[in-house]
Amino acid sequence: MPDEKLELSETTTTFIEGNQKVARTPSQYEEFIQPCVAELIASIIFVFIGSVSVIENVESAGRLQPALVHGLTVAVLVAIFAEVSGGQFNPVLTVAIYLVGGINHMMAIAYIIVQMIGGLIGAALAKMMTSRAKFANATGAAFTVVKSNDQIAGAVFGEIAMTCFVVMVVCMGAMNGKSKTPLVPFCIGCTVIVNVLAGGDVSGTCLNPARAFGPAVMANYWSYHWIYWIGPLAGALLAAALMRLLLGDEKIRLFMK
Repeated sequence: MPDEKLELSETTTTFIEGNQKVARTPSQYEEFIQPCVAELIASIIFVFIGSVSVIENVESAGRLQPALVHGLTVAVLVAIFAEVSGGQFNPVLTVAIYLVGGINHMMAIAYIIVQMIGGLIGAALAKMMTSRAKFANATGAAFTVVKSNDQIAGAVFGEIAMTCFVVMVVCMGAMNGKSKTPLVPFCIGCTVIVNVLAGGDVSGTCLNPARAFGPAVMANYWSYHWIYWIGPLAGALLAAALMRLLLGDEKIRLFMK
């Protein structure tokens, strides 16, 4: 999600120091480097925690355990990183936010790069922490739900629909003037939980290419991996189109202002 600090001009931002709001120009570190570091760390934590939860509980977890782990992790990370980087840690979410005007193209590119690196590091840490037997049994928490061609259509549609849902929640809750809410971390976390519960057995409910890519590299498992790029990207593009054409406020909407 984009930074929600109150902008006084293009280069002046209000910061809270103590109990007072102080207007000053943010440094280059605060404008570019710190947000990228935050996205890197958040991506590492998200993929690490999510992967370990799957690896350690693959035989008994069902859908409830990974749903709660991923959803609650997202909620916490969004809450603590939103004011630093926007708390995105998902390449397709960054694409959608860029398309609705919430981030410039240079930051979007930088975010996507560090998010993918974070996914790799998080998956490597999960491999380091877990036993070889459990890692192999869970295929390193890579997405292995789709095993035949007759499952492809349902999996792709599921990734599109569920990614669209979570991206709309982000955009409506954090960017849209009419529907912004301080409860957006809770809303996003709940959306991830219900998505995993609903679609976990269909596609695995990835929604995030960084979450798919890191474990796939660590386990060298690439079967139907493209689904977890095409599906989430299409879902994010659909959500961005809905915001720009129909759901966005006057600043976001392109037509019928």
